[in-house]
Amino acid sequence: MAENAAPGATRQFAGFAAGLKYASLPPEVREALTVFLLDYLRVASLGQRMPWSAWATRLARELGGNGQATLLFGEDRSDPERATFINATYSGSIDADDVHVGSMLHPGCVVISAALAIGEARNQPGERILAAIAAGYENMIRIGLSIQPSHFRRGFQSTATCGGFGAATAAGCLRFTDGNRAERIAESLGLVASFSGGLTQFYHSGSTVKRIHAAHAAGEGVHAALLAEAGFSGPADILEGKDGFARAYADGHDFDHGLAGIGKQWRLLETAIKPHATSARVLSAIEATAELCREHGLTAADIRSVRVGIPKIIQGRLTVGEPKDVQAGQMSLPFCMAMVLRMGKDAAPGFTINIDDFETALADPETMAISKAIDCALDDDAERVSTEQSVGAKVTFTLKSGKIVEKFVEAPKGSASRPFTLDDHVARFRAEMLCRFDEVQVDALVEEVKNLARSRNLDRPMHLLAGLS
Repeated sequence: MAENAAPGATRQFAGFAAGLKYASLPPEVREALTVFLLDYLRVASLGQRMPWSAWATRLARELGGNGQATLLFGEDRSDPERATFINATYSGSIDADDVHVGSMLHPGCVVISAALAIGEARNQPGERILAAIAAGYENMIRIGLSIQPSHFRRGFQSTATCGGFGAATAAGCLRFTDGNRAERIAESLGLVASFSGGLTQFYHSGSTVKRIHAAHAAGEGVHAALLAEAGFSGPADILEGKDGFARAYADGHDFDHGLAGIGKQWRLLETAIKPHATSARVLSAIEATAELCREHGLTAADIRSVRVGIPKIIQGRLTVGEPKDVQAGQMSLPFCMAMVLRMGKDAAPGFTINIDDFETALADPETMAISKAIDCALDDDAERVSTEQSVGAKVTFTLKSGKIVEKFVEAPKGSASRPFTLDDHVARFRAEMLCRFDEVQVDALVEEVKNLARSRNLDRPMHLLAGLS
């Protein structure tokens, strides 16, 4: 970089991360980090029971590792890169993890997995780990915002492509401590950009590859920081360079937009926590469908036709009425609505659609028939309310009686404008952890997460997560 020249986008993101301290985080950001950790561990516990998580864990055991970092919910340990991959598989493979709608990515499964693995391996205190998580979320979200929506339109899944930047940021914050810290983080970003990948053909053809998209990005982000520590470097102008990431992965970019207000305006506060294991962009339609059924005492048998008004961003990949597999079902707005319609008035407030429910629904001919019959149409009101934080939906039922009923949900529960409370998150966390541990251990885990900023290291929470008293 020429002397006195303004730093480019890559170095600006790196400089922000290098200078971030936990003490400088606003109270609302600190509480958000607690929420993200609770939700991350809850979802990872659910995901750890999936068959593909067993495949990944078995492979990690076969490959070995230096045993510096814990694989969640067991006593196995591996090197930080493999531990990151495994834990991100658990937490990022069932589409129940947190999401930033505008950047079209899932930051928690990537960033937290990397920060926990490196933080444990390096015996880092809780304050540094939390600051690294905050930096990772911000950089990952903001880089994603800089290249969307053309990045998605070109066929990339941004958690896989941009996730490495979040993981490399978090890992770099915990690995580098000298005066060149910012430059080393920039070089880590430069390295991980060369490892970025993640295509969306699975929307059309099926497969299980998306189950490890986040995991691959997270592992490669850690790998990049380790390579930089070993002596390798990547271009410190990789994001904005003429043959860099943005030119290769998007039709246009705006890093001024991505960097605007960094360190003052916290984009991580826009992260949504999902009540169901599906795309964040279909949550409003699920909520509207359930509320209509409850309010009017309806079952699918009472309904002649269903129309859902959507914004243009949903049309296409998320409106396939006849999904081929569980992954496609989770990404199908009409199929998710059909699952709710099969529950009808019995879809109680606070109900959850988990990944196991999709397997059952896919085997049900009636659910598939309902899904295929749902009319997904562009709607001006849904377009108007859809933002970088949430997507709205207008659901209309024409009943067999001839009556028409309608519900418009501007933003779903769990989004930034309608968040769950901290007590809600603790309750959801406790309900899942009690499937694994006794009440004393769960109570202790809640306290460890809430008070992580005061922890000297991760020994105690990892001990508890392994099921050890």
